[in-house]
Amino acid sequence: MVCPATPARRDVSGNKPLIVTAQLPADLQRWATRLRQLHYPPERNWLDAHVTLFHALPPGSEGELRTRLSRLAAITPPPPASLTGIMDLGQGTALRLDSPAMLDLRDDIADFCHGLLTAQDQARPRLHVTIQNKVSKHTARALQSELNQSFELIDFRFSGLALHAYDGGPWNLLQEWRFRG
Repeated sequence: MVCPATPARRDVSGNKPLIVTAQLPADLQRWATRLRQLHYPPERNWLDAHVTLFHALPPGSEGELRTRLSRLAAITPPPPASLTGIMDLGQGTALRLDSPAMLDLRDDIADFCHGLLTAQDQARPRLHVTIQNKVSKHTARALQSELNQSFELIDFRFSGLALHAYDGGPWNLLQEWRFRG
């Protein structure tokens, strides 16, 4: 199935690329956002912690995406996941996540949007939460070392999906859907 635009539906994203994220449970979200506030360069930190599933879907697909994400959230139980480690991003640091169920759900959305995906969005992602980016390798490795000293595996369930419009830095939240299946 292809994710075409529907002219009859009034989309609110305008001509801004669309971003789809998986939502963390509230306690993990607060903790990861706090890490991000502490370690992300403040002049670049416009967002709370997030797990990006798609980076740039075409704005014309907004109506169909809303319908698809709503349907998937309604029939899908919260996907199990684990925070499994600290990820080296070269000039940054992330929390590594493992969730075959979320990746399967993401594959469903990717199949639905076949033909509309950027090269970056065609590849299956390594799920993660970026807590530091665009810093020196030395600064990134120091944080990774610090976090690895107290790291503990955390099992959790994703709470939902969200659709955002990219606005040159900050993202505009368009809608959230909680898993209910």
